[in-house]
Amino acid sequence: MSVTQQDRVFIIAEIAQAHEGSLGIAHSYIDALSGTGVDAVKFQTHIAEAESSPYESFRVKFSYEDETRYDYWKRMEFTSTQWAGLKEHCERAGVEFLSSPFSVAAVELLESLEVKRYKIGSGEITNHLLLERIGRTGKPVILSSGMSSFDELTNALEILRPFGNPITILQCTTAYPTKPEQWGLNVIADLRNQFQTPVGFSDHSGEIYACLSAAALGATVLEFHVVFDQQMFGPDAKASLTIEQTRTLVKGVREIESALSNPVRKNDTAGYADLKKMFGKSLAINKALKVGHRIELADLESKKPADQGISAAEFQKVIGKKITRELAAYSFLNYKDLE
Repeated sequence: MSVTQQDRVFIIAEIAQAHEGSLGIAHSYIDALSGTGVDAVKFQTHIAEAESSPYESFRVKFSYEDETRYDYWKRMEFTSTQWAGLKEHCERAGVEFLSSPFSVAAVELLESLEVKRYKIGSGEITNHLLLERIGRTGKPVILSSGMSSFDELTNALEILRPFGNPITILQCTTAYPTKPEQWGLNVIADLRNQFQTPVGFSDHSGEIYACLSAAALGATVLEFHVVFDQQMFGPDAKASLTIEQTRTLVKGVREIESALSNPVRKNDTAGYADLKKMFGKSLAINKALKVGHRIELADLESKKPADQGISAAEFQKVIGKKITRELAAYSFLNYKDLE
């Protein structure tokens, strides 16, 4: 499915480093997520020697076993054969395999796997070398805007667009977890208007509400991190959804899609004819009235159903009219009873 389609949100569950370098856990995530209804399962392809150095600092000092960030990336690596096995598992499970590259070497590895598209993390927006290599693949690109200004996004698009890659931009806030006031839902429309591309949403809130809101605002792609439990070890755990939250989110998004693709025509009330009769009201009198009595507002009541007397909507038309026959209390009022 093309991520540029407007009628179905492309939902990406990101495992990222939640596998903690364990191939078995990585495969377990694929099995668990395949039953939630997501469209794609996403990893991150890190090749420590190509992307990092001993000088890289930790974003958050979370690790009890890695002395340096370089050591952490090294522990997150899989071999090309292992990556191929993960991709094949995704395909068997009915989800698309996705992975974000963080080096040109990672792009080469992913190209050898014949991935369908690329997700570019917001930290790579100014890495024009990486953008150039991905652009040359001609494949669809999902571009996260997290740490990027509009000028930086413009420059990134200038690199990619000459290659003709279909591009989707994701509104994203680089904060873990992201608070509601940081979601930036207003930016979805800003990005769409500024760059005339499909726009999606990348979430780090740890709840389902941000993505549901983005779907209602027309996001074409949703991306979020997933963990088995938010108490797990790792830098993204508290900003991730659980498997059960993911299942709930997907259900909600599909229902929002159905609602948006089936607009209600408020003036078309034909289908309510029976209900309008059932719940509508006819005019009645609230006391016994004699012949010749002039109807006052204080004499009137309204009773169901709507087809037993003068409509309650027309009560002003009977004020001041004379009764032509005796009426018992709470009788329906008809025009034949009036002079």
